[in-house]
Amino acid sequence: MKRPIVLASVIGTVLALVTLGLVIRSAMTNNDQLCEVCITYQGRSQCREAYGTSREEAIRTATDNACSFLARGMTASVQCANTRPTGVTCEP
Repeated sequence: MKRPIVLASVIGTVLALVTLGLVIRSAMTNNDQLCEVCITYQGRSQCREAYGTSREEAIRTATDNACSFLARGMTASVQCANTRPTGVTCEP
């Protein structure tokens, strides 16, 4: 009866260590591009910053973040994300 408990503990520990390793690895990825994007959608404006591995990724992430404050629902979110930003500033 004790053997299954020990096996379950070992498996749980291994899974926890793998998960911790993945979290550390993702935190250490090379997100060296920072961009701020300002969006005006339906008369409201929002600016957000985001890091990315490329300029395009940082802009897309910042746009999505800004639109999450401005749009309600999937259709509005897609429309907002396709809106031309009123301002984009990127730093290396």
